[in-house]
Amino acid sequence: MADILLLHHGVYGHTRQICERLQSDLVSLGHRADVVPLAGGDADPAACDVVVIGASIRNGKHNPAVVDFIRANRALLESKPSAFFSVNLVARKPAKNTAETNPYVKAFIARSPWKPKLVGVFGGDLDYQRYGFWDRHIIRLIMTITGGPTDLQTKVDYTDWDKVRAFAGQVAAMAPARPS
Repeated sequence: MADILLLHHGVYGHTRQICERLQSDLVSLGHRADVVPLAGGDADPAACDVVVIGASIRNGKHNPAVVDFIRANRALLESKPSAFFSVNLVARKPAKNTAETNPYVKAFIARSPWKPKLVGVFGGDLDYQRYGFWDRHIIRLIMTITGGPTDLQTKVDYTDWDKVRAFAGQVAAMAPARPS
């Protein structure tokens, strides 16, 4: 049984929801998993066997707090099994839902001083009614440009939950074996 830390940074709670699903899957695989906010959380990454960071895209970028955390903890992240996943609406498209094809993840990994051992990409959820006025209209403009839904009543979850479960299995496989 490994201790796995699932750190999340998002805006509307979907990244946390993905971490909670990962937690459930990891626990069912026999591991201990804690879900903690990346910013303001009280977890000690040094005390864990595996660290996973999940972050969403907002206005075309991952939050600077994610990069700040990585810079501050780079040596630790590189010293143990670690993974990263991104949540973004571009990943709703089959041609843009892998680490090699998603433009946000490619840019993030290129700029990041940390190179995670495992990288995942999950589609986010689109819920216009949850967004504030400006976000609602910016996202609608992006959806217009990219051929997505523009009806302001739209609520759709683009997350491939089977892919999340598979990612949990990959994270579990990274965990170091502990003596019984």
